[in-house]
Amino acid sequence: MSDTKTVILAIIDDVAPGCDLEGLDPAADLREELDIDSMDFLNVLIGIKERLQVEVAEQDYGEVRSLDGLVAYVDGRRSSGS
Repeated sequence: MSDTKTVILAIIDDVAPGCDLEGLDPAADLREELDIDSMDFLNVLIGIKERLQVEVAEQDYGEVRSLDGLVAYVDGRRSSGS
């Protein structure tokens, strides 16, 4: 598992403790899979900004709906320095 994925899963666990992260489909919509609301999802994005120094622009929310999408987005922004 990548470091980015490990940190993102820890952030999700902080925001939504007790969710089944082991059974999480990495390609599925996080809000639906974890049964979290938009505020919880926003808190996940805030956690990513705080811990990984990557801000997800509002127009990019569609790209980060899944765990795989979040990991790819964060890794892409970290490698490009954006």
